[in-house]
Amino acid sequence: MIKILAYGILLFWLLAVVLGRLFQLDPNQIDLNAILHTPSAVYWLGNDDLGRSILARLLHGVEVSLLVALSVTAVTMTVGVLIGLLAGFYGGRVDQFLMQVTDVFLAFPGILLAIAFAAVLGPGLLNLMIALSLTGWVSYARLTRGQTLSLRDRQHVLAALSLGASVPRLIGKHILPLLTSLLVVEATYSLASVMIAEASLSFLGLGIQAPNASWGAMLRDGVRYMLVAPHYVLIVGMSLMSLILAINLGGDSLRDHLDVRQEAD
Repeated sequence: MIKILAYGILLFWLLAVVLGRLFQLDPNQIDLNAILHTPSAVYWLGNDDLGRSILARLLHGVEVSLLVALSVTAVTMTVGVLIGLLAGFYGGRVDQFLMQVTDVFLAFPGILLAIAFAAVLGPGLLNLMIALSLTGWVSYARLTRGQTLSLRDRQHVLAALSLGASVPRLIGKHILPLLTSLLVVEATYSLASVMIAEASLSFLGLGIQAPNASWGAMLRDGVRYMLVAPHYVLIVGMSLMSLILAINLGGDSLRDHLDVRQEAD
């Protein structure tokens, strides 16, 4: 039941993005006669403080959030997995150096480090993705390194090594495939974390800039009118919560499905 709910919410948002594209809803169209109006037959989710359609901006915002989340997750997973594989396979000084660098990043809360990088780089979509990418690779590196340490001494890896297999072949053919399920599950949780971080930075004014729509920026604007137009902040907040919850539930379901030990039981 939970799995169906999670996948249903994800499918709903994906379809909403597609339909928003098909109907070409303009998130920046201003209607001065509909400022902070409640939901109606014309504007299904009401209007914001400039009379813009909340529905149109919500659909544009989720598209931006998904773009940022997928891009940052792809970059951080690639960098983190590469660092973890090198540290775990070679060990020794290579492992020590790479893990010391990783520990430096772990010493700071991820969101605070992202805020610092975003403040230095400046606001904007590209700088936002760079700031989040600079802090998101740590979990992948730690996970990959720990698993690689245990896999490098397995019989099939030692057999391939004795037959003269190169290091790239050993890693790419005999170690990395065994990490796929763990990395996929980690990526699902990373998607939710990146979306929250993107909304947080945009809420602080360090992410997506006006007039572009962002759920974080919409929450920031909606808070100011919470007493006179509570529908604004509630709609955006509930939308963000539903999508993050669905991704997390989907990650839990995927983890249970890929857990070989649980299936054996």
